[in-house]
Amino acid sequence: MPTLGVGMAPGDSGTSHASSYTFRRGCRRLALLESSGTRQWHPAPVRCAGFWRGEGYAGARAGNHVENRGRKGVARAASGSDFCYHPATYRVAKGWLRAQPRNLTKATLHLRILVANPRGFCAGVDRAIKIVDMALEVFEPPIYVRREIVHNSHVVGDFRRKGVIFVDELSEVPNGGVAVLSAHGVAPEVFEQAEARSLKLIDATCPLVTKVHLEVHRFVRQGYHIVLIGHAGHDEVIGTMGEAPGEITLVENEQQARAIDLSRHAKLMVLTQTTLGVDDTRGVIDALRERYPKLDLPPTDDVCYATQNRQDAVKALTDRGVELLLVVGSSNSSNAARLVEVGQSRAVSGYLIDGPDQIEATWLDGVTAVGVSAGASTPEHVVQQVIEFLREHGGSEAETVTTVEEDTVFQVPVELRIAMEKKGGGNVKI
Repeated sequence: MPTLGVGMAPGDSGTSHASSYTFRRGCRRLALLESSGTRQWHPAPVRCAGFWRGEGYAGARAGNHVENRGRKGVARAASGSDFCYHPATYRVAKGWLRAQPRNLTKATLHLRILVANPRGFCAGVDRAIKIVDMALEVFEPPIYVRREIVHNSHVVGDFRRKGVIFVDELSEVPNGGVAVLSAHGVAPEVFEQAEARSLKLIDATCPLVTKVHLEVHRFVRQGYHIVLIGHAGHDEVIGTMGEAPGEITLVENEQQARAIDLSRHAKLMVLTQTTLGVDDTRGVIDALRERYPKLDLPPTDDVCYATQNRQDAVKALTDRGVELLLVVGSSNSSNAARLVEVGQSRAVSGYLIDGPDQIEATWLDGVTAVGVSAGASTPEHVVQQVIEFLREHGGSEAETVTTVEEDTVFQVPVELRIAMEKKGGGNVKI
């Protein structure tokens, strides 16, 4: 009995054969269906209500069984040696197939995957993670870390499994315990708390953040009032402002820069949160200078090299024509979120994802080139999981787009290195 495709678009042609499928042309993608030696084409995506449902690549043949190979992977329906593949959902029964258009992914075959380099761990993050690993070997669990060592759920979860206890404040650490300070830096009062509780304190603050803290003291001594460009509530900003309470004014955006009154201060110096890029701060600085022409900047830039490099790498992806940007990073990662914004500012739709399980299939609709990057606290193995997901969904071999090679290395604290050597070196590469 003839079969007829439901929901055929204007201009489509349809033919039918006994014990065969629907024949349709005119859509953006056609998939081959076979039955009884008759080859026919059907556009993806389709949906068929019924016995079997799955996503990915599916093959269907009248009256045959369906074999599902993996989640959102390749599924096959076959009889003898005849089979076909199709990214769709099917009902197969009594020699006929009824297909309806479905809002699933459009063509993902021949999807180009462009991966940014640099991406992922920066030198400061790598150092902080190494410090916690070394502390675990030297002192053994439990050790305590004040706040998240870096803003990434995978890193934090891995350390929890190793016996690390994360606390909001040092008051939660038992007297005499081992405590590590996060890479984002802290105010001087935190060191005072540690001393009062006789804690073995290990400072994992990024050296670039420490540089900003030292600049605060230097410029305040020179009579400056500090204008700090950053995000309220970010751990780094809290720590920096704690270096000189009352001597720092936080400005988050251009709107605040145009409204804030700093006229009572004779000398103004601008410092920035390190995880902001040059593009992030330029507009705010320009707005401040319109009102305060004598505003000063430090001799060297406070912007982290890794922040700027990762933003430049994303720009290179957009220059290569990516239509979708996936940035791998946790929701509380400021620099990862900014990478998404960099792509969006160049008319490329982007998403911040913590891993492949957060990718929605509809994001790939009509996409022929996808860009992948990662925030400075994202482990590389999570990036590779995302790339593998894309390859399983029609992606080609990943192509690396390099803008600069990074070779910056920050040394771990000398005391910890000595303790590690006395312990016999352990398993952590120093």
